[in-house]
Amino acid sequence: MEIKEVKYNKKQYISLLILADEQEEMIDKYIKRGTMYVLDDNGIKCECVVTDEGNGIIEIKNIATIPAYQHKGYAKMLIDFIISKYKHKYSILQVGTGNSPLTVPFYKKCGFKYSHSIKNFFTDNYDHDIYENGVKLVDMLYFRMNL
Repeated sequence: MEIKEVKYNKKQYISLLILADEQEEMIDKYIKRGTMYVLDDNGIKCECVVTDEGNGIIEIKNIATIPAYQHKGYAKMLIDFIISKYKHKYSILQVGTGNSPLTVPFYKKCGFKYSHSIKNFFTDNYDHDIYENGVKLVDMLYFRMNL
């Protein structure tokens, strides 16, 4: 298993990026300024994009695992990699997500704690309603951990 930084042609992973952020125009807002990593375990299994948000904060903007390989620890491995890589350069790692019964428990299990929310983020910024596991996403919930 290897985690590699993708410096060029990040959009080659668009099908994986869309799993975590289903509107390509939203991905375009952060993909160029973000650092992308892919986890290769006999083929790409998972990816993430992190951005520098200033004030010592780094944010996971996108993290996705190929559906057939979900629940096997790949996303957690990527988060652990990000923590290790950036802990001496940044003080806070944050992630934003909807009120999903799938992602919120995952982030809490990884050690993130609720920080704040942005009301109507998904309804104001996406051109269609987004549902995850039957739940309509409305507000962006931010979770943070100290590095």
